[in-house]
Amino acid sequence: MKKTFLIPFLLLVISLTACKQTNSIPSSEKQLNQNQFTLVFASCNDQNREQPLWKPIINTQPDLFIWGGDNVYSDTDDMQKMASDYNKVWANKEYKKLAKNTPIIGTWDDHDYGKNDGGKEWHKKEEAQQVFLDFLKLEKDNPRRKREGVYHAQTFASKAGSIKVILLDTRYFRDSLKRNPNPKNDYERYIPWNEGEGGSILGSEQWHWFENELKDDSADFTVIVSSIQFLSNQHGFEKWANHPSEVEKMYQAIQHAKAKNILILSGDRHHAEVSVNQVTGLDDPLVDFTSSGLTHTWPGTPMDTNPYRVGEGTKELNFGVLYFDFENEKVTYQIRGENNILYQEFIQQY
Repeated sequence: MKKTFLIPFLLLVISLTACKQTNSIPSSEKQLNQNQFTLVFASCNDQNREQPLWKPIINTQPDLFIWGGDNVYSDTDDMQKMASDYNKVWANKEYKKLAKNTPIIGTWDDHDYGKNDGGKEWHKKEEAQQVFLDFLKLEKDNPRRKREGVYHAQTFASKAGSIKVILLDTRYFRDSLKRNPNPKNDYERYIPWNEGEGGSILGSEQWHWFENELKDDSADFTVIVSSIQFLSNQHGFEKWANHPSEVEKMYQAIQHAKAKNILILSGDRHHAEVSVNQVTGLDDPLVDFTSSGLTHTWPGTPMDTNPYRVGEGTKELNFGVLYFDFENEKVTYQIRGENNILYQEFIQQY
């Protein structure tokens, strides 16, 4: 088993106190490191709030930016309003600058799907899909516009190696959630279905597609993007653990995959954290890296109970950065925030 490294939070705080004034990644460092690919991802972006993180995101000089869901807050069946909400993102000059120089892909979650906690029952999902693909600037004749759901896979190559990104759609096909009959508060909104109950998150067609994508072993790393958390399983909101049969199916898919060096990115929870699980049958730990809160989080409230969390995470505004080192088969995970402050770093050797 290869080594996993976690920077102790206390030492990290000391380091940050000493060097807060260093806010960006030096361009010379980026140019010299030809073996590194930089991926930035983020979620939970309210188009009507301040947008303070685009400048630090640009300063990381990402090779790819991924939207992780709740890319706007547009709980509506009025598609003109939804399109207008997306246009507010594009009206931001810093986002335009990022889009001019960086490929942008993504998936959606509930608030850009159009219905809070919505699933396959949403009567506007077909129309909302087209508005979402408009936001991503997809051509009108792109085949993805004729397929149900926004799931998609794409490989990004550099001189040193390649990364395959698999974007899942956890909305379009998702069966109903199980309401908690005796919640003590709103934090206990949902409870898991019993094993074998609760239907599906991805739906049969997307599952078939996903399992086929995992047969591809051509990329050096495989990044699965899920708008909701996979590993964290104790909180009462949306999560994969609400559908235990789907969790088991995901583990089996990853265990039987030919794809190399699999990791998961997630959003939704208005905080950032790194979750890690040693899975039987996998050579390396499975990392679920959550970044949520481009524009709003709830500082001062406790983090969710999460037995898989390593480090402290943060409830400050945040975005996630991943540095892929192809030569050494290593990924550095960073939680960053305003002024490019570094909240946590986690290194996984593959």
